[in-house]
Amino acid sequence: MPETGPGSIARPARRLGALLVDWLACTAIAVGLFQSTSVLTLGIFALENLVLLTTLGTTLGHRLFGLRVTGLGGGPVTPLAALIRTALLCLFIPAVVSDDDFRGLHDRLAGTVIVRA
Repeated sequence: MPETGPGSIARPARRLGALLVDWLACTAIAVGLFQSTSVLTLGIFALENLVLLTTLGTTLGHRLFGLRVTGLGGGPVTPLAALIRTALLCLFIPAVVSDDDFRGLHDRLAGTVIVRA
C-alpha cells in the first residue's frame, strides 16, 4: 500500500471523525424516528455498517472523510468480513486497540483495512 495519498492506510484522526459522524447520524435517526437513544442507536449503527460496507464499501462518515473499507487485497468487503468487523466495532475495545499500521483489532480479525479513497 502507498505511504500517502489514495489507497494509503487511513490515519486515526480521519477514522475517529468518520466514526463520530456515523454515530451522530445513527443517534439522530434513533431520536427522530423512535424517540430513543439507548441500545437502538447501537443497533442502527450496526445495521448501517453492515449494509453500507457490503454494498458500497463505505459508511456515511467514511464517505465524508474520504475513506473506504476494503479487504486486505484491495477487493470489496465480504458480508462475513463486514459482520465480523461490525460486531467487534460495536464491542468498542477491539476498535481502540491498534497496531503500527493504525489498523484496529476489529479490522485485523475481519481481514479489512480502512484506506483513503
